Amino acid sequence: MNSVESSKDFEQFRDDLDAVERRVAGEIDPGVRAMVVAGAVFVLLLSLVLPHAGTARGFDVLLGTGAASFEHIGLPSRVFVWFVVVFGIGFSLLALMTRRWALAWIAVAGSAVASVFGVFAIWHRQTPGVGGPGGANYYGAGPGIGLILGALAVIVLTFHWVRVVWSRTALQLAAEEQRRVASAAAEERDRRNRGI
Repeated sequence: MNSVESSKDFEQFRDDLDAVERRVAGEIDPGVRAMVVAGAVFVLLLSLVLPHAGTARGFDVLLGTGAASFEHIGLPSRVFVWFVVVFGIGFSLLALMTRRWALAWIAVAGSAVASVFGVFAIWHRQTPGVGGPGGANYYGAGPGIGLILGALAVIVLTFHWVRVVWSRTALQLAAEEQRRVASAAAEERDRRNRGI
């Protein structure tokens, strides 16, 4: 078999190899960090049943119940809890189960925003509002253990997701190297065929 025939055989399987490479490039391998991410997701779930502020639990904030109204839960806390549920819990679990790189990136982005809103929600609970209904000051409860635990867990989750999505597996690096070598060989072959 000469080089022309082997080149034709290789070209026949190029589409299959490209499809496999794209699939591998779209996957993540969290390794041991998967346990840390799963633990952080569990802590986030736990933070939803713990007091967020006063008598309002995380689920009360999420659902906007009377307990949340009584405790004067503000927008930062509501946004934080929704981001925790959607990105910190939802997309993190999806990314862990499917090992898809795109889902992990969505989990990173949402968890990063949730981290900011978590810190802002804690700060918001520590600064009582003035000029409430009828000009009266109101004093709400400070941040509860659920809010503090949730904010810390989502910060840890963000850190570990960033480390996972930026790491490249050995298989991905080998596939990229093989792609570069094949591309350079094809370019060299084209140059020779044109007589350059």
